[in-house]
Amino acid sequence: MRIVLQRVKSAHVNIERKITASIRHGLLIFLGIETDDAQDDVVWLVRKVCQMRIFSDKDQKMNLTVKDVGGSMLIVSQFTLHASTKKGNRPSFIRSAPPSIAQPLYQSFLEALSTNMDTKVESGQFGADMQISLINDGPVTIFIDSKNKE
Repeated sequence: MRIVLQRVKSAHVNIERKITASIRHGLLIFLGIETDDAQDDVVWLVRKVCQMRIFSDKDQKMNLTVKDVGGSMLIVSQFTLHASTKKGNRPSFIRSAPPSIAQPLYQSFLEALSTNMDTKVESGQFGADMQISLINDGPVTIFIDSKNKE
């Protein structure tokens, strides 16, 4: 399971020219699910996101979590995070989980975040053609992979 986590001033999802989810100050998280991902990946990644200290404290040091600053989260499913570009110029998505595996794990990720955080958690629509708008804050962009726990 992989995420690209971005600290944002605001972000929203458009589907068919309608805003379907939006947040102000907080985190925009793109979530990619791989074929061999399981519930333990969800648990590890949710804990990591909840404890990620990437918001500035009074001394301008990244020392606060999204919960500490009263921020929100917007989660967007993105199978392209598991693209392989090893051969040729057309990416392969063979490692991306099919919807039958990915959608339940995506829902589990959303539910776990909502349960563990006392903050607003919004989401895109799984499998939809979405347009994402954001104002990156910093910019702060972090890549996390549950198979490569660094």
